[in-house]
Amino acid sequence: MNPADAPPGGLSDWLTESLRAAISDGRLPIGSRLPSTRLLATELRLSRGVVTEAYQRLTEDGHVAGRGRAGTVVVAVPVVAEPGVAAGRITPPTVVPEPGLDVFDSLRAAPARIDLTPGVPDLAAFPRAAWLRAERAVLSDLESSEFGYGDPSGTPALRRAVANWLARNRGIAADPDDLIVVAGVSQAIGLVAQVLKDRGIDEIAVEDPGSLGSRQHLQNWGMHTPPIPVDAGGLQVDLLRESGARAVMATPAHHFPTGVVLEGERRRELIQWAAEGGLIIEDDYDAEHRYDRPPVPALRAMLADQVIYAGSVSKLLAPSLRIGWMLPPPQYKDALIGMKRLADLGNAALPQLTLAQLMESGELERQLRFLRRRHRTRRDAMVDAISNYLPTATVHGAAAGLHLTITFDDTLNDVDLAARALQKGIKTHPLSWHCQLPHAPGLVLGYAARTPTEITEAISTIAEVTAS
Repeated sequence: MNPADAPPGGLSDWLTESLRAAISDGRLPIGSRLPSTRLLATELRLSRGVVTEAYQRLTEDGHVAGRGRAGTVVVAVPVVAEPGVAAGRITPPTVVPEPGLDVFDSLRAAPARIDLTPGVPDLAAFPRAAWLRAERAVLSDLESSEFGYGDPSGTPALRRAVANWLARNRGIAADPDDLIVVAGVSQAIGLVAQVLKDRGIDEIAVEDPGSLGSRQHLQNWGMHTPPIPVDAGGLQVDLLRESGARAVMATPAHHFPTGVVLEGERRRELIQWAAEGGLIIEDDYDAEHRYDRPPVPALRAMLADQVIYAGSVSKLLAPSLRIGWMLPPPQYKDALIGMKRLADLGNAALPQLTLAQLMESGELERQLRFLRRRHRTRRDAMVDAISNYLPTATVHGAAAGLHLTITFDDTLNDVDLAARALQKGIKTHPLSWHCQLPHAPGLVLGYAARTPTEITEAISTIAEVTAS
């Protein structure tokens, strides 16, 4: 690397891209340690601040991670858009065949020795004792009238607790009265789709790759879902503009399934697009599960009037609670509450009040700290196993979340690979399920619910299947 190649005033950009290229082409393989900022600054004759900023950008993008005394280590390879996709039109002549609506139910029902399904939290870590204490405390003070029908937007206690949680953890200043409690992000997506459809919007652009489940919910309510490619910097906002879409659903803090964090320049471009009249549905997917640094701020914290924010406790506690929240701009609030009322008259009150007690007592933050330590150990076990058993696979998204994505060369059929792995007792997702556009084949591998020993065994089995 020669700093003389950098444009004037662009040393940090040049160094970031040079290191990113070295990671992409294998000169800095996964597991390798970067030089200390002081050493690299001395070798390149740069200021230490330039090197520190470059390392910080790579960390935010999930490509490297700080490992204490072990230094800064490469943990994932940048996503590279497929040739012709990023530079071409949004819709190619052919698209990837989409699985049926029952695909997730069928997969859940399939027996498996080790389940690496992405999006499954460590259910064995559910804080049963803390939940029971909170529930007893709620029941001891609950008025009989509170067992009746309540506000469809949620109990005041939970809306206050969520507002405080968002202020502490996501930098969002929210009035409790503006929050709507929903049955998970999936219901939030459906409510938004119905309200937008009533206002003449019949398409919501989505990231590609992007969650098949979210896409199915949108399509269920009659929404078209034009795909916008994602690369190493996240959602390609220039292609979003080119698509003409008036609304987009995005996971900027931790993209599913690649784990990319929307980089600073793209964030500014997306905020500008929204400020000009676009609408962002922000799924704050896995934002709290970050292992190397605090999560990036939510887009909602920067542009309240054009962002519908959605989050839940499905990955922090358990999906079965069916508790999430939505923070819409004022112009959508009443319509969304009306849709929620017609959907189910509101979430069950007792679990809401129990969760509020957990949040306000500090128990939920203790649970989050515990899970981060546990998940990091399991993440490291999966990265090591992939390095040992699947050395030619490319790892994406190791800096945060509850899963990793690995990609292979174009000669492999990932749906067939996932099916053969399931025959050997290993359950996972083929990456192509989550793509509308052609993409490198791969697997999406959840690690949160498995022990390091199980993870190593599962990756070893996948390697055997891949080689057969």
